[in-house]
Amino acid sequence: MATRKITITVPEELVESIKERVDARGVSGYIAAAAAHQDAMDRLRELAERFEEEHGPVTDDEQQAALDRIAAIDGWHDERRSRPGAVA
Repeated sequence: MATRKITITVPEELVESIKERVDARGVSGYIAAAAAHQDAMDRLRELAERFEEEHGPVTDDEQQAALDRIAAIDGWHDERRSRPGAVA
């Protein structure tokens, strides 16, 4: 992926905190990952808003069913990881 250098303003305390945590990817990589995460969350929010406009709000039962399904998938993955010889 092509990159472009930009200038941003970040509180000094935040920069110092980031510098204490970063590895080889450095501050730029850390901030790029944070921006990519925020962009993904914004896109997901936009998708959810379009879905609600078209189909109406998600009901409590639908939300719980989705959470239950996620928990089942997590459990399945946990079980597979705990098997001897499993790759994490």
